[in-house]
Amino acid sequence: MTRPPAPDIPLVGDEHTMLTTFLDFYRAALIDRAYGLDHDQLQVALAPSDLTLSRLIGHMAMVEYTWFLHRFDGEDMCEPFVSFDWEADIDAEMTWAQSLSRDELIAAFDTAVADSRARVAAAESYDNLSVVRNHDDQPWNLRWIMVHMIEEYARHCGHADLIRESIDGDTAG
Repeated sequence: MTRPPAPDIPLVGDEHTMLTTFLDFYRAALIDRAYGLDHDQLQVALAPSDLTLSRLIGHMAMVEYTWFLHRFDGEDMCEPFVSFDWEADIDAEMTWAQSLSRDELIAAFDTAVADSRARVAAAESYDNLSVVRNHDDQPWNLRWIMVHMIEEYARHCGHADLIRESIDGDTAG
């Protein structure tokens, strides 16, 4: 079994190519950290944190829907996230992720990413504004959302690198 490939990042490209390729690179990097691990290994945390690879992947599935489905396109949040009891479990998306098999978790993540990609592809421009507004009643443009998502993945890929290395010494990501 070979590792899933990460996209090559060109050194020169237009805005669309650079934003989508960097975002897809980090999406692939996060999933790479789960490559070859079983359900129990996906639950390993580094003290003092309870963060695991499964929790990170579940969190990022929700983040994909939050930014592209809900904030950008203004649609209601989808299942299973809309039905979570957030008051009882502030990290419900992470707890949910730990209940899934590895294949179910990756499929849920892939579905969220596919939905986000379709929404970006349907946008006329990176200047398109979000339907939902921030706490200052300001919209985000799609360009800002794309850069934010790259930043979000880059941060969590660093966490994932440390967790994966602690499990089996793998640093190939």
